[in-house]
Order: sequence, then C-alpha cells, then structure tokens
Amino acid sequence: MASLGKITRRAFLFGAAAVAGGAVFGYWYVSTPYENPLEGDLAEGEATFNPYVKIAGDNTITVIAPRAEMGQGISTTLAALVAEELDVPLEGLKVEHGPASWAYYNSAMIEEGGPFAFYDESVTAEVMRSVMGGVAKVFGLQGTGGSASTRDGFIKLRQAGAAARLMLVEAAAARLKVPAGELKTAAGSVVHEASGRSLTYGEVALDAAKLSPPADPPLKEKSAWTLLGKPQKRVDMLAKVTGAPVFGMDVMLPDMLFGTVILSPRFWAAPIKADLSKAEKMPGVIRIVPLATNYGHGFGVIAENTWAAFRAAEAIEAEWDAPEYPPDSAGIAKVLTDGLASPDGSAMRDDGDVDIAFADAPRERIVEADYFVPYLAHAAMEPMNATARFSDGVLDLWAGNQAPTITRSLCATALGIDQHKVNVHTPSLGGGFGRRVEVDFSLCAALMARETGGRPVKVVWTREQDMRHDAYRPAAAGRFQARLGDDGAPVALDMKISSPSVMASTLRRLFPSMSPLGPDRTIVDGAYNQPYTIPDYRVTGIAAPVTVPVGSWRSVGSSINGFFHEGFLDEIAVAGKTDPVALRKRLMAGYPAAVKVVEKVAAMAKWGERLPAGKAKGIAFTLSFGSWVGEVVQVAQMPAGIRIEKVWIAADVGTALDPGIIEAQLISGAIYGLSAAMGQEITFADGAVEQSNFHDFDAMRIGQCPVFEVAILENFHKMGGVGEIGTPPAAPALANAVFALTGKRLRSLPLGKEVTFA
Repeated sequence: MASLGKITRRAFLFGAAAVAGGAVFGYWYVSTPYENPLEGDLAEGEATFNPYVKIAGDNTITVIAPRAEMGQGISTTLAALVAEELDVPLEGLKVEHGPASWAYYNSAMIEEGGPFAFYDESVTAEVMRSVMGGVAKVFGLQGTGGSASTRDGFIKLRQAGAAARLMLVEAAAARLKVPAGELKTAAGSVVHEASGRSLTYGEVALDAAKLSPPADPPLKEKSAWTLLGKPQKRVDMLAKVTGAPVFGMDVMLPDMLFGTVILSPRFWAAPIKADLSKAEKMPGVIRIVPLATNYGHGFGVIAENTWAAFRAAEAIEAEWDAPEYPPDSAGIAKVLTDGLASPDGSAMRDDGDVDIAFADAPRERIVEADYFVPYLAHAAMEPMNATARFSDGVLDLWAGNQAPTITRSLCATALGIDQHKVNVHTPSLGGGFGRRVEVDFSLCAALMARETGGRPVKVVWTREQDMRHDAYRPAAAGRFQARLGDDGAPVALDMKISSPSVMASTLRRLFPSMSPLGPDRTIVDGAYNQPYTIPDYRVTGIAAPVTVPVGSWRSVGSSINGFFHEGFLDEIAVAGKTDPVALRKRLMAGYPAAVKVVEKVAAMAKWGERLPAGKAKGIAFTLSFGSWVGEVVQVAQMPAGIRIEKVWIAADVGTALDPGIIEAQLISGAIYGLSAAMGQEITFADGAVEQSNFHDFDAMRIGQCPVFEVAILENFHKMGGVGEIGTPPAAPALANAVFALTGKRLRSLPLGKEVTFA
C-alpha cells in the first residue's frame, strides 16, 4: 500500500481509470478485502469474525464503529446495523471506534465526487460512482465526512453481523449435533427449541471464528427489522451524562508533559527572525521546538503544565514573512469578484444555450444580482488537541480526528518512520464539522513528542490559536442572471460562482505530492446539481487564486450555494409575481421526491396563511448529500430586533435508520447554518485572521433558538446522508423571511451586518 503522502498524480489517474470492456482496471485488487486489523490484538478467549465484530468467552460482544463520534450518534446507528443482523439487543453490545485501518475505508464518502447530480442514474453516472468507490478502496480512506457514514455502513455492517451470526449457528450446530436449520438466534444465544438447549455466542465464538465466512450472507427484509427504523437509546448516553467518555482533552498518561503551539499569524509564512529567550527562561518550560509541517510554520512549547506552556507561547517574539495572498478582506473580496468577470471557469451544468437565451431578452424580463459569503471557522467547542508518545521508534497518538489513516500516514512521514509504527487512538470528538479531517494538531504533537525522550506530551491549542489557524469554509462571490418567461417563471438561468478551491487547498495539506485534477465541484455544489428544470441553465465555477487554507465545513459547497441559489430563486419568484412554493413545485415537477418535500414543509408551516403584522416566513430547498430538504423560517419584528420564532424542516432521507438521531441532526444542522447566517464571519487584516474567540465569532445562544418541527420522509429509493443536510437551506430561508418581513433583500452574509437579531 502506497503511503498517502507519496501517492503520485499518475497513480491517482490509474486508480480513477474509467471502465473498459465492462471491467474496472484493478478489479482484483479493488475486490480483495483488507486484512482484519483486530486479529493481532485479541484478548485471551476472544474471537473476531471480521473487522467489525469481536466476541469474548464471557459473551461480551464488541462492535467496531469506525467513524468518529462527535455527538451525531453515529456509534449508535452503526452498532444497530450489526445488532440487527446479529440478533442482539443494542444495550448488549460494547462499541469501540477501533484502530486506524484501510479495512475501514469509506467508499460512500467519495462515490458522489464525480460531476453528476445525486438523482442522475445514467450508465455514465453509475460507472463513475463505481470507479470513485474503487478509488476509496485503493486509497484506504478511513474517514468521517460527507454525511456518508450510514450510507457506507448500511450494507457492510449488516453483512458483518449476518456473517458472524451464520458462523455462530454453524458452530453451535456442530456442538449440539443438530442441523443448523433447527436453530434460532436471540439475545446473544443460539437456541434449539426442540430440545430446550442453548449456547451463548461466547461459548461457541472461538469455534465459529475458525469457519470460513459466507461470501454473501442474506440480510433481513426491512419489514423484519426490530431495531433499525426506530429511535434507539444512544450507546454513549450513560457515559456522557456521568462524565465517563474520554475526549482528547481528557487523556492522561503517566509521566506526561504538556504543551501548546504558536503558529504564524500569516498562513504559510515562515519566521524571518525569532527571540525565544524570554519564553525559554520561564518557570516550567522544558523546550521550545520549531515546527514546519504541511500547514506552515510555528513553534511548539513543551512544559511541565499547560498554563506554563500558554504563558511561554505568549512570550515568544517573532517576525513573520509577508502573506502570499491579499493581506486584507477587501483585497480578497476583489480577487473573488474579479474572478466573476474572468472568461475562465468550468461549467458544471450547461443545459440549452444560455447565451442565445439572453441575447434578445427584454430588459424588463431580466433579473440580476450579486451575492457574497465570508470565510467561516468551524469553532468546535473542544479546541484542537492531541497527545503523542514517541518511544522506541513507535508513535502512539491520541487525537479526536475524522481521518485516522491520513493522520497515520502524515505523522509517519513527518517522523520518518513506517506508518505501521503509528498507532492512532480516536477518542470522542468535542465537535468536528470537518475541522478534524485536518492533521495539523496531530502533526504538531508528533513532532513535539520526538523531543521529549519518550515521555508523552499533551498539546492543547488555545482558543485563539484554534480560531486563527483553521481550514476555513471559503469566502465566495456569485453573479446571477435570469430571464423570465411571459408567465413569470424562469426560462434561462446563468450562475457564476467564484471561490477558492477546497480541493486544491486540501491536497496542498493532506496530499502534497498530488495536483488537482479537473474542476472542483465543491465550488458549485448546491447550485449545479439541484432538481430544477429550466430550459437554458448554466452554472460555472471559477477557482479564485487565494491561498488562505480552506476545507470541509459542515455541508461544504452546499452551505455557500444553498444561500446563493435559493436566495436568487426567491428573487425570481418576487420579480415574476409567483409564489415561492408554487414556483419551486413547478420547476421540480420532474422530481417527485423534491415536490413532496416542498409540499410537506409548506403544509407543516401553513404556508400562505395570513400572518399578523410584523411576522413573515421564508422558504428554501436544497438537495445535498443525497437527501432532499425543505425549510421554512418564521421571523417576527420585536422591539430589540428580528426574532427567529419557528423553523419547520421536511427531509427525505430515503431510508430512516434512526428517526430520533435524524431529527436531532436536522435541528443541529439548521442551528449551525442559522448561527453563521446571523453573525459569523472570518475577516483579515495584515494577512492575519482578526477574530479570536466566541466574543467576536459567536453562535446562536439558547435564548435565540427557535421552536423546531421536523418531518422525516422516505420516498426516494436511495439512502441519503443526515449530518450536514439541515445546514444549506437555513441561511436562504432566513434571508427570504427577512425580505418578506422588511422588504430588504440581503445578498451578503452575515445578515447581522444589515439587520439586528433579538
């Protein structure tokens, strides 16, 4: 397996090769399973059946849920997939994240990475999905993101449970000397009802593990599910309410040292000169380590306690080189808007002939608008941190992360060791939202651990370092034009979006030997792939040359283009004197799942009812990560400002595995999007981020939180994701409601720069 840090462009092209003669290149390799990473770390009397199931002699059943648990409930749902087929109650399981391993690759995370909309099921689109899934396998990408965890695990983990159950039954049949067909399973036991005899799974686990697993075990029909499709108690709830789970911040090891970092305030800039003398002389300071990683430059402070490290970091005096990007927000914005006038760019959607459609358009039939969104930080409640121990050539790393195999690879490269000598331990995450896909905090800890003589070091970032050294949601500018027909509906739509490339920026940090291939769909995601039918419809993405680090922020491009697309569609409805709900239903007529979502959320919100003076509603719809979501926001004018009173959400996720978790995630995603829409932005001065903490990058407070009403639909035939889908419609629904209330069309976020929220 090639080191992820050394994969070449040629290797990537080979891995992503198209289909020829009905067979994917490298089919044998792609179809061959990875070794079971649990084999080498079993306790006495413990057996493993596949990378997801372990059973001990005392009937302790452990499920490996190899996706980061950051409050979204994924450990519960993944465990339920196994439990359903294994015939054990959810409370009868232990759940662990498991090791970093290629066996836990997430194919669904990049299957939709091609230029096709989720509803496009053409042969070409399906071939591309198969190829992209194969690339995920070849790369061994174990990651949590893209709202893909349940989609990826839906078959894999059910098969893991079903295969283990069949092997246990076969072993029990041999032990009881009866045909396997006479046996049943229930609550962790194999039962022979005719004789009244039974064996626990633990009693036959070692024998069962010696058997060959079935290649394609049958799975339960949906009608037979006892756990899936119903709300479940979260497997981590008791531990959380009793303070038991170990987050990265909770890790404590014998003989531990502590540390922090101070990084260049200007991304990528190296120190011109630095005076470490004051910091080195401070009480408790052990060593100051220069840091140079794929993320840039800085210094790591190692001390006897965290407070001493923080104090010493403040005492470091350094002069940093100039930034390689415009030094302030105005300069960055100019690059983005200049991009809109550029002939460069890639049209990810180009239906009909937009240029001809606009060539003879009467002026009164044209609707035009420019939109803008700022950079955004992830602002996870648990600041970045990692604990590392480098001893006898082996690195042990405890870090709440969303990408264990990438973390393992880059840390191994940084230390010059084989990646099999890196053990990544993934505790619970105190918030991720895409931030912990990054490896900067782990790299810093690994490099600092090399300087401690084998003692572990816990490296904690201050909130200020965290806020000012993120991989941000990119800023973006949009220029939009529509031509209306005689009936007020759009007959042509031209959308241009200029934004830094998330793909290019991510490759620079995580895969520095690779160059971006083709257009970056994240620039136009949420605009080009929406289920609207307009005769002439073009969406163009322009990669703006601004190198401030940008990355995956909850819903990525859809968080930008949900606001752009749905805000402008509302403008079209107003200009054409068309009801916003009626217009969407008309343009979505070819996609019944979308129509049903809009109809449902409109009915829930009693759209069209006469509201008292000083109240108004706005609607938005976004298809993202395979799920169709409509949101209606109701606002009211209060003496202190505009209050968000209520939010209605309807979401079609195809198959709802746990309605309770889905509802919680929809509400969480909407709050995340509303918080950003109300008041969040990252700005720059002198090449550095100006915001530093929650006092100047605040989130919606509990007193501002609206009442939510959620409906979960299962009309579409493919499963969609959940974790990010509530975010994209939130900002446009709010902006559209503010327009309905005040008559102000706000085309730039945050809205709080123009109106006050109570």
